Amino acid sequence: MTRRTGTGAGTRAGAGTRAGAGNRTATVVGAGIGGLVTAIGLRRAGWSVTVLERRTELERYGAAFGIHPTAQAALDRLGVGAALRDHAVPYRDARIRTPDGRVLARLPLERIEKKAGRPELLISRPYLVDALLAGLDAFGDVPVKLGETVTDVRALAAGQDLVVGADGIRSAVRTARFGGRSGPRPVSTVAWIGIADFASPVHGETWGSGRFFGLTPVEPGRTNWYATVPEATTADELRASFAGWHDPIPRILDATDPHTWIRYEMRHLHPALASFVSADASAGHVALVGDAAHAMTPNLGQGACTAILDADALTRAVTTAPLPAALRAYDRERRRSAQRTAFASRTLHRFMGTERTRLRNGAVRLLPG
Repeated sequence: MTRRTGTGAGTRAGAGTRAGAGNRTATVVGAGIGGLVTAIGLRRAGWSVTVLERRTELERYGAAFGIHPTAQAALDRLGVGAALRDHAVPYRDARIRTPDGRVLARLPLERIEKKAGRPELLISRPYLVDALLAGLDAFGDVPVKLGETVTDVRALAAGQDLVVGADGIRSAVRTARFGGRSGPRPVSTVAWIGIADFASPVHGETWGSGRFFGLTPVEPGRTNWYATVPEATTADELRASFAGWHDPIPRILDATDPHTWIRYEMRHLHPALASFVSADASAGHVALVGDAAHAMTPNLGQGACTAILDADALTRAVTTAPLPAALRAYDRERRRSAQRTAFASRTLHRFMGTERTRLRNGAVRLLPG
């Protein structure tokens, strides 16, 4: 199933693209955040782009994404920053608390805003997906083919100048080109996420023994929440795990329908890849972005941001150098940075989820206010 086909509107959206780039072709495998942003970037650079997605519908569950100022700037360069801000809310005044509500520290949101000149933003997945699809629609000639499972990456690459693996932590593109050594690894924690239809009076994270709970704005009058526990639990057990915690945590869980909650086992990509690219022209040029390259635990809230930064870097690289050199430049710019972020997120996961709370809380109190 193809979501869209050409409408002849490409001239307006493609204005200012690099001369001669229109002869180059790319297939982006995966229509998540990283895949859609990459498709926009390559098309703006003058490439002919096709997006393949194995699902028959795009993911639209209501989790909130945190968009750091650096990722916002990347979206601005790709022409979709204004659409992001139409539905995003700023994230300010958030704290780390203990289950009884005592404040341990402030999240560094004010420092981020002061340094960048703009705040961290939060946006729900449906709004961000819609903004990116609208960015593709503006070109009028970027098909998004749903229900397309890629089984032969070599054959796909043979017919394209570039294949971009944006197909998530279980990436078929990564496995086909880079082997199966790196793959999804569990971290023995179950995460739950949901959205409550009222505004929380507090935002931030509450760290208990072996579990934590987060609250963020997502849009006016609604609250995005997420929780982690050491092992699989039912919805009733989740509520019991946070009974007695400070307001509004029990109230949030009581007021939302468990059928709308999303439960998943947290995983990360391990071991880290030696390269995000394959610049072997005989086998076809391949680049990985997003979770396909560096899937991480969500503790730093950087999954969407790193995918956006990948897409931006790849786009800039291919507009300034021929493909083999461009891919190597992309790998130099993004691999170590993204892998450091992934490692930091995994380390923070261990730190947040420890049962040695006295030592952890003492360390958190030393953080700058």
